Order: sequence, then C-alpha cells, then structure tokens
Amino acid sequence: MIMPRGSDQLLLPANPFFVWFTLLFALVFNLLPFGREPAMPDLLALVLVFWNVHQPRRVGVGAAFVFGLLMDVHEAALLGQHALAYTLLSFFAITIHRRLRWFSLPAQALHVLPLFAAAHAVSIIVRLAAGGMLPGWQILWAPVIESALWLPATWLLLAPQRRAPDPDQNRPL
Repeated sequence: MIMPRGSDQLLLPANPFFVWFTLLFALVFNLLPFGREPAMPDLLALVLVFWNVHQPRRVGVGAAFVFGLLMDVHEAALLGQHALAYTLLSFFAITIHRRLRWFSLPAQALHVLPLFAAAHAVSIIVRLAAGGMLPGWQILWAPVIESALWLPATWLLLAPQRRAPDPDQNRPL
C-alpha cells in the first residue's frame, strides 16, 4: 500500500481505549460551564471528526448520533439538534477520509473548515426552525477556531501511535 504524502512514518494501531477515552474527555470538556459564548469551539465535534478520519471503522455515524443526543440533553436544546449536526458531520468526514489524509496538516485544516461550518449551520437552522434566536455573528468564529485546532489535535491524538525512534539496519520500519 502506498503511504500518503503527509505521513513520514508508519503509525502503530490505535488503541480502542484511547480512542473512546479521548471522545469521553471531549464530551466532559464540552459539559464544563464556560458560559454561553457563541464562538466557543466544539471540542467534541473536533475529536469526533478526527477519529472519523483516522479510524472510520471504530467511530462512526452511530457514535456521533449518541454523542449528539448527550449534548442535546446537556444543553437543553431541541432533542436531535446536535445529533443531526454530529451525524452529518461524521458522515461527511467518513466520506472524505481517504482523500483528506493525502494532504498536509494545514491543507487538512482547510478541508475540514466547511464541515465544521456546515455542522454549525445545521444546528442554527434547526434552532431557528424551532423558534429560537440567532446566536449572533460571533458564531462564525467557532468553525474557524475548530479548524485551527485541527493541527494541535492531530499532533496530540496521534502521539501514542508514533513509534519510538529505534533505528535498526535490519528492520528499517
């Protein structure tokens, strides 16, 4: 198999416990009371898209739906608002996961920006259809911040999978 251009080394298999721990940690981070700031990035969406791109068989649309329902219950939002947004986000992330991994990290961040913007747009449309208020223009910063966090999230979440530098002339891998 040909390795994507952006990857300079082979990675170890992802530990399923680490994958689900990071998703639960992102959920707990989203549950913290930071106030009602519209520009606050959705860390759960970021981690969900990351694992949809890197482990699409382990973290799929069903997990996105369940996490979306948990966020709906926590925020007392219309039931299904976050579930629909996370499900669509997960579906489109899985759809482009093979193509996305061929790009460099800054290019990947630009490619996931429309995904995050669409997820926020779906959430706003559902909120407005239910009679809610428009959150303001600050909501436009949330997808930009989430895509900017793609670079450190990739570095941090792939760190346990990187091999230790152990050069061996008999085993170059």
